[in-house]
Amino acid sequence: MTQPWSAPTASEPVHATVAVPGSKSITNRALVLSALSDGGGTLTGALRSRDSDLMVGALRALGVPVEVDGTGVRVGPHQGLSGPADVDCGLAGTVMRFVPPVAAVADGDVAFDGDPRARERPMGTVLDALRALGAVVEGDTLPFTLRGKGNLPGGTVTIDASASSQFVSGLLLAGARYDQGLTVHHDGKPVPSLPHIDMTVAMLREAGVEVDDAEPNTWRVAPGPVGTRDWTVEPDLSNATPFLAAAAVTGGSVTVPDWPANTTQPGDVIGDIAARMGCEVTRDAGGLTVTGPEQLTGIDVDLHDVGELTPTVAAMAALAGGPSVLRGIAHLRGHETDRLAALVAEITGLGGDANETEDGLQIRPAPLHGGTWHAYADHRMATAGAIVGLLVPGVEVDDIATTAKTLPDFPAMWTAMLRNEAGGSR
Repeated sequence: MTQPWSAPTASEPVHATVAVPGSKSITNRALVLSALSDGGGTLTGALRSRDSDLMVGALRALGVPVEVDGTGVRVGPHQGLSGPADVDCGLAGTVMRFVPPVAAVADGDVAFDGDPRARERPMGTVLDALRALGAVVEGDTLPFTLRGKGNLPGGTVTIDASASSQFVSGLLLAGARYDQGLTVHHDGKPVPSLPHIDMTVAMLREAGVEVDDAEPNTWRVAPGPVGTRDWTVEPDLSNATPFLAAAAVTGGSVTVPDWPANTTQPGDVIGDIAARMGCEVTRDAGGLTVTGPEQLTGIDVDLHDVGELTPTVAAMAALAGGPSVLRGIAHLRGHETDRLAALVAEITGLGGDANETEDGLQIRPAPLHGGTWHAYADHRMATAGAIVGLLVPGVEVDDIATTAKTLPDFPAMWTAMLRNEAGGSR
């Protein structure tokens, strides 16, 4: 049973420096690429969280030696992936969408399952693609079984990835190990979170894999080896956004150190969003700093490419002085929970004024009051409740422990940030 967490209220503007753990997106991609390399690889600064631990468990189940020492990970050489194996996906989209294309080159049966909500998340796109490329898969959603034969012919496949960029990334990560390589055509509405596909392509190239993405909505991966390399993982910029939002909503100042000057992480756009809502944003050798105004302004913004930031932006909008429109995020209805319905329910449940549109949310200023903020087993919903609680006394997040999906100890980090709220030692 989960215990309600009383979201602490900020008595003064928040002033702090908050170092965040490594990027989940980079960590799990580096783990997959290291597992596909005959020589393995190492990760420095890797994220330790439920999602990354599930990825490590999945690769170990397939016979890949993985040693974890704090934020350092070593993936050892091996003689090939093998079953029989059972893979627990939990609620990790990267595990349920990235590991099946990898398991397609394993020798033996690989059974996949996950949390109850994971069984509701769309999987047919990637499983049908694997079938078209020569794999034998029983089932269309979790649980399903992939009957590996030790190799996969590969070739060309056309998919509709409008529900998730992870469908494309998962296929591309394994494509070099298919006999004919892989060409993926997307045919449908625009792919959400395209920066995540850019991240995948960039990391494949860093591993020595030839990728051609010159043609829109088409990605070609040449067959060949995946190089052994040492990966340095950037801080998780999306996980940094709740802490930066704390500065924005309280009129304080928060710095996240080691913010990369150039990155493929979608979370980098939080600086532009905060600036549009009236914040002062600076980037320098010390990191990225957000300083909030006396009152945030509303925003009209398309979050199609950065949908994971929606709960943070919605929480900021609920505390702003003007109306906001968040667009381009219909695909969030298929995430850990239906994030659009969840955000409307929780904002209005505290007295706010919000409604769904066809592709997003409308949020208008309204006095908020305390009450229960439901997390829906969704880490980003939980952190959104914490942001609202900074200005609204009496907010209780029903399941703060779900933040362990990507942030190992969010409550302690949040409390530590608030201890500096009067501008003390940084």
